[in-house]
Amino acid sequence: MVVEAHHHHRSTLKQKNKPFKSHHATKSALKDIAKGRTVRQSTKSPVVSTIAQARLNRRNTQKQAQAAKRASHVAATRIFNGTDGAPRIVAIIPLSEDIDTPACIQALGKCIDEEIHGINERKNIWTMKASRFKTSLQFLPVPFARPFAALDAARAADYTLILLSPTIEVTPAGDTLLRMLQAQGLPTTITAIPPTPSSILDPKSKPGILRSLLSFMHYFDPAQRRVFDLGAQADALNALRGLAEGCPGEVKWRTGRPWVVGESVELGVDGVLKVTGIVRGGRLSPNRLVHVPNHGDYQVSKIVSAPFPRTKHAKPGAMDVEVAPVLLAERVPSSADSLVSTNVADDMANEQTWPTEEEMAGALRGAGEDVVPDAKKGTTPRRIKRVPKGMSEYQASWIVDESEGENEDEEGEEGNEVGREQIDADEEMVPLDDALDVESERKSVVAFQELDMEEEQKQLTSWRKRSQEEQEAQSFPDEIDTPQDVPARTRFARYRGLQSLRTSPWDTYENLPREYARIFEFEDFKRTERDMWRELEDDGIEPGTHVTIFVEGVPHLASVSSQSPFVLYGLLKHEHKKTILHFTVQRNTECEGSVRSKDPLVLCYGPRRLRVNPVYSQHTRGGGKGANNVHKFERYLWHGTTTVASVYAPIAFGKQPCMLLRETQDPHSPELVAMGTFMNPDTTRIIAKRLILTGHPFKVHKKTATVRYMFFNPDDIQYYKPIQLYTKHGRTGHIRESLGTHGYFKAHFDGPINQMDTVCMSLYKRVYPRWSENWVTPGVGGRRDDEMEE
Repeated sequence: MVVEAHHHHRSTLKQKNKPFKSHHATKSALKDIAKGRTVRQSTKSPVVSTIAQARLNRRNTQKQAQAAKRASHVAATRIFNGTDGAPRIVAIIPLSEDIDTPACIQALGKCIDEEIHGINERKNIWTMKASRFKTSLQFLPVPFARPFAALDAARAADYTLILLSPTIEVTPAGDTLLRMLQAQGLPTTITAIPPTPSSILDPKSKPGILRSLLSFMHYFDPAQRRVFDLGAQADALNALRGLAEGCPGEVKWRTGRPWVVGESVELGVDGVLKVTGIVRGGRLSPNRLVHVPNHGDYQVSKIVSAPFPRTKHAKPGAMDVEVAPVLLAERVPSSADSLVSTNVADDMANEQTWPTEEEMAGALRGAGEDVVPDAKKGTTPRRIKRVPKGMSEYQASWIVDESEGENEDEEGEEGNEVGREQIDADEEMVPLDDALDVESERKSVVAFQELDMEEEQKQLTSWRKRSQEEQEAQSFPDEIDTPQDVPARTRFARYRGLQSLRTSPWDTYENLPREYARIFEFEDFKRTERDMWRELEDDGIEPGTHVTIFVEGVPHLASVSSQSPFVLYGLLKHEHKKTILHFTVQRNTECEGSVRSKDPLVLCYGPRRLRVNPVYSQHTRGGGKGANNVHKFERYLWHGTTTVASVYAPIAFGKQPCMLLRETQDPHSPELVAMGTFMNPDTTRIIAKRLILTGHPFKVHKKTATVRYMFFNPDDIQYYKPIQLYTKHGRTGHIRESLGTHGYFKAHFDGPINQMDTVCMSLYKRVYPRWSENWVTPGVGGRRDDEMEE
């Protein structure tokens, strides 16, 4: 049987047509493929495309920013609107002696044909009704070369009008005043020159002078656009338009804080002060205290409305009708703040090991009134130690028995510093029972004592060597020479050794001074501040209300008739209580001379000015506390670094700016030392003062060295033996044994050292600032803090 063979072509030779694409199918074909299924939009997929959504987001963001800007503008200018709107306060600050302030203000009024009220009576406040702009202005004129009056006026003003001279340059005092205003918080500023006749100022050179003055003002206020010439009517009108129609800028530290510029101030016989004015800033509550500059804090008894007189328009020429005042708010004793700003120190609350009254009575009955009886068997006898002035019982326990009767370390400086030696020689020795009360007995006013010529010359030499001491402290920080006439364990009895300044434990409440018993401490400062702002939202009189405030217990006010306007500042809750405040400050680049810790300065923050003796310490980046909240003490306030200044002062809320001023021979020309910001009221911050004792490696053998000149007797070596040594080249070690009787010792290190190295030992003690008091403007009578606390 024969099988027929079939022929097959290779598959690669077969033609394959392109399949029909689905998107070109007919509607009926697609409907058949779907078989009744419908495609729904996913809930997660956007309704519009990403590009369209980004465009909508940008438009929405622009609308929100525009609405917020419009709302802030309305809120800032709402107080000035209406028939009874508050006038805009303008502080007039001249920076040259040849400027005629009344002529400048009259030039502003002349351009709109308005009269300036109070300018001829030489009052503290001049007023002008600007009918063309439907507002009114209050001018606070400041005399030339009165920086404190300028600061007071700018602190309460909505605008600041800086007057510059086109012919006389700004003096260094004027430059310092601008720096002070910048540090305090400068309101919206307008710069102008006074009307100057063409015989004095050439019209051709005027544009160049205006550009030069504008360049000068840009250094302090970059937002300045031009300098107005009040001699030209068009420029005067533009300057007035900026004051009357502009939106005043917000000064951050004044947000939420009420203040009243006193239009009329009356002091009654019973000590009740009546201040009439318009509430500005935040809500004013009668339950909160008010601060009167140069005098202190006081309580408000009540707040009464002071409406403006109304005119009946029914008949022409009708007389004004007085509106009866209405009681708006009254102090509630249960929720009102107290005037107590410090705690009363209770010495009996400390740890006591005193015998009972029965034991003392029985012992003195048999031994006599002036004889201390022997201790009973099995008990610790009580010894009356004689310790240096200001030293507590805990510090006295560091003194060994052999050192009784010898001079001790003075609290402020070391023995090698020139000008401090006479303190150790004349240091008063007091019994331990009276040592606790010594620190509180410091008074700010000390009776004058005539010094002999030798002592006067010695102090003069010490003062002239301050610059040399500062240079040495910068080249060899914290290094001192061990005294040879006094044992080191006696001289540095109040110091301790630490393995690490950042991590070694240090008890925060150990051996605190008496001032710490008088101050207040917050359990959680941020939570207290948050609750305080929440309670303030619906409490008090609204801003823009014309009121009369009745302040109780105010003594005679000399500042009412002074050249500065009378301003009453409302305090927030707890802001009258004293604690220890820390400020981050930077030294003024124009300040010359040395600034040492505990030098007397004037601290300005918020509405307060205090006479302080700050203590400086290193600032940790980011404001962190570290493991033990210990920070190194700084002997001087250096240029170019951020430093923390610690003082005893009333509590402040928010990021308030601060200034440190130094008084000069001219009381009206202070020196700006530093400026900064309030940091926190941390009472647990430990400021540790460091001493570095240095020695010379006399003989070296690999890791072992014989060191000299660090101590001068074997007892000191034995006393400081547990403290770790280190070298400037990074080696660490310990004292092995004492050699001889002249202070030589053998030390072992973790690596080889050479004779070019220096052996060091660090000792630390905690330091505290001195108590502060209220500072009074020169020529103005005020009262001190100790009078206010009673």
